[in-house]
Amino acid sequence: MAETLTIRRPLDGFTAAAPLGLAAAPPMARFVLRGRDEALAAAEVALGFALPHQACRAAGAGERHALWLGPDEWLLLAPAGQAESLSAALEQAMDGLPHALVEVSQRQTGLVVTGALAETLLSVGCPLDLAPAAFPVGMCTRTVMAKVEVVLWRTGSDAFHIEVWRSFAAYAWRFLEAAGAEFVGG
Repeated sequence: MAETLTIRRPLDGFTAAAPLGLAAAPPMARFVLRGRDEALAAAEVALGFALPHQACRAAGAGERHALWLGPDEWLLLAPAGQAESLSAALEQAMDGLPHALVEVSQRQTGLVVTGALAETLLSVGCPLDLAPAAFPVGMCTRTVMAKVEVVLWRTGSDAFHIEVWRSFAAYAWRFLEAAGAEFVGG
């Protein structure tokens, strides 16, 4: 009889005390895209939206998003169920054009921090100025949180999405939980 393997998410079973607003992001397809202008234009057609070309900005349509990580590098995010179709559409659109499209869905995972305390909570471990004037909605960047390299994206006035390598997910969660203990009386 064949064994069925189940992929475990690194934060399965983790729950945070209210009012922290800390949660595991839903399963996502993740790709790193690099290429020249011609390939990027083709990728935009496949994605259905223009890639952000302004430094440290995100763009998207529906449930698909692209985060600018460098002058020629984007992190593409989509629902997990779209991984194969998105990969196929991108590869077909960029066929014959120099590019790199690497799926990193299993390399990293996401955390979501929401609520009135989100900015304060993240500021405990992140050296960036996260005030809306300095880090507005739609801004994203690579940074550190405590001792972990993360991609931080402000998705709303009091909402952030954090991409972290799977091997650091539990550490990042526990750090945020400990940092938030003073806010929940712990």
